[in-house]
Amino acid sequence: MAEDVHAVAARRLRRVEQRYTPGRRALVDALIAAGRPVTIGELGAARPHLPQSTTYRNLGVLEQAGVVRRVVGTDEFSRYELAEELTGHHHHLVCVSCGAVEDFEPPSRLERSLDAVIDSVAEDTDFRAESHRLDLLGTCATCRA
Repeated sequence: MAEDVHAVAARRLRRVEQRYTPGRRALVDALIAAGRPVTIGELGAARPHLPQSTTYRNLGVLEQAGVVRRVVGTDEFSRYELAEELTGHHHHLVCVSCGAVEDFEPPSRLERSLDAVIDSVAEDTDFRAESHRLDLLGTCATCRA
């Protein structure tokens, strides 16, 4: 998977006239390894050799190129993950207490129901939906303990 992700990342960066630098590759590797949306602090802990200011700038470029997606939780920290086209369609569990964000994949039956609702809303409102995401807000097991 990683090699395909890197090839796609390089192509997407070229489209926005950016290079796939070693620092950007290291960030993509860190996001692959994390397997969930992570904060800049978590990325820094995973890759301490990358300066925080460089991480901010590179995440912005990767987001602009469509390699990375910013996930907003319920706390003051943005989280970052690889774009869904690179990892597969999924949704998020968002803890309203600590702000943690975890990925989850609903059963295909639920995904089909969501698609049907989206199609109906699109028809009723003349809105063309391109994608969807479902964030379930609640309290994680750690905070409930």
